[in-house]
Amino acid sequence: MELENFEIIDFHTHPFTTKSNNICSHKDYFDMSIEGTKNTFEGLGISRICGSVISIENQKAPHASTWERIVEDNNTALRLRDIYKGFYVPGFHVHPDFVQESIKEIRRMSCEGVKLIGELCPYAYSWNDYSCKGFSEILDEAEKYGMAVSIHTMNDNAIDEMVKNHPNTTIVAAHPGEYDSFMRHLSRMKMSNNYYLDLSGTGLFRYGMLRRAITEVGADRILFGTDYPTCNPAMFVGGVLWDDLITDEEKKLIFSENAKRILKL
Repeated sequence: MELENFEIIDFHTHPFTTKSNNICSHKDYFDMSIEGTKNTFEGLGISRICGSVISIENQKAPHASTWERIVEDNNTALRLRDIYKGFYVPGFHVHPDFVQESIKEIRRMSCEGVKLIGELCPYAYSWNDYSCKGFSEILDEAEKYGMAVSIHTMNDNAIDEMVKNHPNTTIVAAHPGEYDSFMRHLSRMKMSNNYYLDLSGTGLFRYGMLRRAITEVGADRILFGTDYPTCNPAMFVGGVLWDDLITDEEKKLIFSENAKRILKL
């Protein structure tokens, strides 16, 4: 099947406004400007990208509190949405140490038409427990507003507890990981019909992994994601497009239809 026969939405990216806030480890060797980023994606057939902003400079700012840094990154996401003019679907950050502030942020973003929280990267904002009371309250609010919550995979026991306590919240886990991590994801997907997996990071290159996930939980539970600019999106496009173990209809679900359904695009 040819690339032009598929619409592709990258559910997991971290766009940036300046080179200094680009989290790619090798950014000095090619064009990763805002315009260059869009050209890279479109050259691979990717028509829209989603995800949160993680500003390196912002994390190092000694004058700013954690919540001030979060709001600044969220505002940058909204600015990038306007710059990209429909190409970028913003995600935003919340924090369990700032429950009321996070709830207000959910309401503000809902008014902006935003339906995606994350990818959340707790390590960047000094928290680490998805099962804590504060985050539980935030998830309750996200559910009220019909938002999807994209999470960085870490602390498997805490994720298990979170999924168990929030069966009606749409949660999208990033990174299949290696075998043990991947199998844990599949167990959660069987535990909750609202638990999804995006293909970013490691894992997709293990032959047969995607076929197994589709057979056990369904192609409607898997989303295409790359984790750009950390990872090369071409690997992920090829990993789905030329996988001889999955059908074209399954590819369509993974490439875009699941993301459109979840984010109401």
